Amino acid sequence: MSVETAPRRRRLEPDARRGQILACAVRLFGERPYADVSTTDIAREAGVARGLVNHYFGAKKDLYLEVVRVMVTIPEVAVERLPKGDLRTRIDASVTWFLDVVSRHSTSWLAAVTARGMGGDADVERVLAEAEEVAADRMLVAVGLADEAEHHEELRGMVRAYCGLAISTAREWLQRGALTRPQVHLLLTTTLLTIVEQVIPQVIADDGSARPHN
Repeated sequence: MSVETAPRRRRLEPDARRGQILACAVRLFGERPYADVSTTDIAREAGVARGLVNHYFGAKKDLYLEVVRVMVTIPEVAVERLPKGDLRTRIDASVTWFLDVVSRHSTSWLAAVTARGMGGDADVERVLAEAEEVAADRMLVAVGLADEAEHHEELRGMVRAYCGLAISTAREWLQRGALTRPQVHLLLTTTLLTIVEQVIPQVIADDGSARPHN
């Protein structure tokens, strides 16, 4: 009986090959700090030549940034697939999707949100900031507030704050073990429902009168 030490190379379409390399990079950067992963390691894990990694992603840092982007950005399809039910149903489904994703890729997700080994890097911070903005827009779509133009920036600010809570709460569960998944689910669904049903209507009713002026 023989044991293969690397994946057998197969002829794949470019998108599939790129996805395969990215999946291996997600796994390796989740397991080890940035400095301890090389493009050679990723190529070996994916069963491809190292030059193919560079062909699809450029330098190692470019690939790492793509890994972070994939791990922290809410894809459009996640919102499109939400059930068409009432607000509570959609919020419950949104939180369930988030917890499913972060638990399925827990080490890679935690490494991405903490930027392990790359803390303070301007490019990483830019990717994380972009993901925040995408999350704000897509969460507003999910809760039916994307068309609230007059208070759009205030609402986006609230949703960004909520996303920060979601990340911190998921870390309490996955990293520290201080909370269980049901407790995290309850906290995140209840908080978002309260924001949408109680806080946002008050902001809209106030018509921005309490907003600070420069």
